[in-house]
Amino acid sequence: MSYSKFIIILTILFSGLLLRGQDSHASYQVAVLKYRGGGDWYANPTALPNLVKFCNKNLKTNISEDVATVDVSDPELFNYPFVHMTGHGNVVFTSEDVENLRNYLMGGGFLHIDDNYGMDQFIRNELKKLFPSLELVELPPSHPLFHQTYEFAKGIPKIHEHDDKPAKAYGIVWEGRLVCLYTYETDLGDGWEDQEVHGDSESKRLEALQMGANIIEYAFTAAH
Repeated sequence: MSYSKFIIILTILFSGLLLRGQDSHASYQVAVLKYRGGGDWYANPTALPNLVKFCNKNLKTNISEDVATVDVSDPELFNYPFVHMTGHGNVVFTSEDVENLRNYLMGGGFLHIDDNYGMDQFIRNELKKLFPSLELVELPPSHPLFHQTYEFAKGIPKIHEHDDKPAKAYGIVWEGRLVCLYTYETDLGDGWEDQEVHGDSESKRLEALQMGANIIEYAFTAAH
């Protein structure tokens, strides 16, 4: 798919994503990002499907519950307006990966990276390849991301404890638009998973799902 065609398709998608009253068939699909380097890109398999179900029920979105998997370098990446990336270990973006992912983000796509513990030291270097002149900037609690349907006055919530560090949300802003969100020391994806996987309380899972819903809502509306 050409870069210009992708922009046109995304414009159509974003203009009608938050439907009040769903169609009988889903109109949109999101994906998990598959990457190289040995990290477990497949971690938290129930996370994104559960988030989609939550958004469809509570935000009245019309997203397919069949979550796709897409490789960083695959042209099919351009078919998904939102991609989610997670894992615990190493991440390596090839030059082909970088070119494809950069074009995707510049064309209107949105990448959410959730460190599942152990990814941080690797992903920061790879993100620098995407936009060498841009820095990851910390998003303050006043950022619109935290004030969508659900209110998070203190910013990104802490879902799982690892190193006794505060939860952080970082972003890459390209031409005034947040194109990549990186959530660190929060483990949102663990909170999205089936309750029996991590044993989180229902209140903590709800907090994680509501923050995830804000991310979806922001990515599909406020970010464009």
